[in-house]
Amino acid sequence: MNLNSTLRVVADAKHEEVHVVDADVTVYDAAVKMKDRNIGAVVVLGNDNRVQGIFSERDALYRVVAEGRDPRATEVAEVMTPDPVSVEASTTVAEAMRKVTERRIRHLPLMTDEKLEAVISSGDLMAWAMRAQETEIQNLSAKLSAALGKNKALIALMAVFAVLIVIGVLTT
Repeated sequence: MNLNSTLRVVADAKHEEVHVVDADVTVYDAAVKMKDRNIGAVVVLGNDNRVQGIFSERDALYRVVAEGRDPRATEVAEVMTPDPVSVEASTTVAEAMRKVTERRIRHLPLMTDEKLEAVISSGDLMAWAMRAQETEIQNLSAKLSAALGKNKALIALMAVFAVLIVIGVLTT
């Protein structure tokens, strides 16, 4: 587990369902779905079952609430982020983190051959990075302990030799 891990590994570890809505669903219904599932975004599919966009909490706030639209009368297709930035399964965690940071986005649809497989969130990436750091710290700590153990043995051996030398000098 490290930042060079692919998003395929991250997605497999999530074991999470991909949450989607049709483009003609109302903002209200999409928001209820997001609330019920405790998620920050849903992928919007068109009639052809292809990804058309992503509808996020930010879209709801900026394009619905701030513009005074009626969530029960507004379809997500009108206010979604169209053509979302997506990634392939071979993308590394580090590359994905760079992409969400540079683009200031929170959700990346994971696509394989134009098929939606998962949604990787910035939170997923952060959690992965934290676990990778914890693993690296544990590995370094184990190596340090092993090196320290070897040094203790070397110091003890040198002390024994010093004692033997002193005994040899005193007895002659």
